[in-house]
Amino acid sequence: MSSPTTTPRRRHVLDLDDWSADELRSLLTIATQMKDILERPVKQVPTLRGKIVVNMFWEDSTRTRSSFELAAKALSANVLSLGAKDTSVKKGESLVDTVRTVQALGADYIVMRHGQSGAPYLVAQHFRGSVINGGDGRHAHPSQALLDLFTMHERLGELADKKVVIVGDILHSRVARSNLWALTTMGAKVVVCGPPTLIGPAKYWQSTWPKVEISHSLDHAAEGADVLMALRLQHERMEGGLLPSLREYSRRFGLNATRVASANSNVIVMHPGPMNEGVEIMPDVATGPHSVIETQITNGVAMRMALFYYLATGSEQV
Repeated sequence: MSSPTTTPRRRHVLDLDDWSADELRSLLTIATQMKDILERPVKQVPTLRGKIVVNMFWEDSTRTRSSFELAAKALSANVLSLGAKDTSVKKGESLVDTVRTVQALGADYIVMRHGQSGAPYLVAQHFRGSVINGGDGRHAHPSQALLDLFTMHERLGELADKKVVIVGDILHSRVARSNLWALTTMGAKVVVCGPPTLIGPAKYWQSTWPKVEISHSLDHAAEGADVLMALRLQHERMEGGLLPSLREYSRRFGLNATRVASANSNVIVMHPGPMNEGVEIMPDVATGPHSVIETQITNGVAMRMALFYYLATGSEQV
C-alpha cells in the first residue's frame, strides 16, 4: 500500500503562475483567520517569534511596504526595512552582495520590491530563507493579486464564472498579470479593457490565458460585471505618446457611476492604489457604496500574514 502524497511546503512566493486552486483556497482560509486575529484587542500571535523579516524595497511604496511590516509584526517577527538608499548600492554593492549581507545578519524572510523584472528570483537563488515578491518591474505582484482575490471572495463567494473586468494600463501592469493567474485558476471570466496602446496584441495575452477576453470599450465590458477593477494610469504613458490626453482616457475608460450602474447590482469596485481620482476612477465611485478599496487595504495585512504563515507552516490550520 502506497503512502499518501503531500504537497511540498513552498519556500518562496515569486508569482502565482504555478499555484493550484486548492492552494489558493487554503490561503483564503488562512487569511480569514488572520483577519479575525486583527479584529481582536491584542492583534498579535507568536507564529514568527524569534524570526527576522527584512523588507527590501528598491521602489517607493506606502501600502505594500507598511502592510508587510504590520503583517510580520502581528506574527511577532522582528522587522528591518531597507530602501536602496539605506544600503551600499550607491557605493557599488550588487543586489547579491546585499542579500548575502542580510543573510549574514540572520534574516529568515526577505520581502523584495524592485524595478527590474526577475530581481526577486535572483534573490531567491542566493538566499537560504524565504523570498516574497513585493512587486518586480512589469512582471508580478502576487500579494496584491492575493489580497484582491480575498476581497472578491469575501463579497462574492466562489469566483467560478464571475465576470471580472480589469481596466487600464494592462500592458505595463504587474498587478494585472498576477491577477490573471489567480482569477483564471479560480475559474473567473476575466475581461481586460483599455486602449489598444495600453493592451497590446490580443495574441500576447491569449497565448498564455486563452480564455481571457480583450475589450477596447469599457461601456460594453462593464455590462453585467461582478467586479470592476481600475488600474492606476501612470502619467509617463501620456508623455510617451501612448494616450492623446488624460481627459480623453477618463472619458472612455474612467470608472464612473453610469458604468457602475450597467454592471450587476452587487458589483464591487476595486483599485490597487494609489488612485488618480478623476482620471481612472471618479471620486464618487471611489468612495461609493460599491467600493471595496479601503477593504482591500485592510485585507492586505491579513493576506500578507497568511503568506508568512503558509511559508512557515505549510498548513491552513491556525
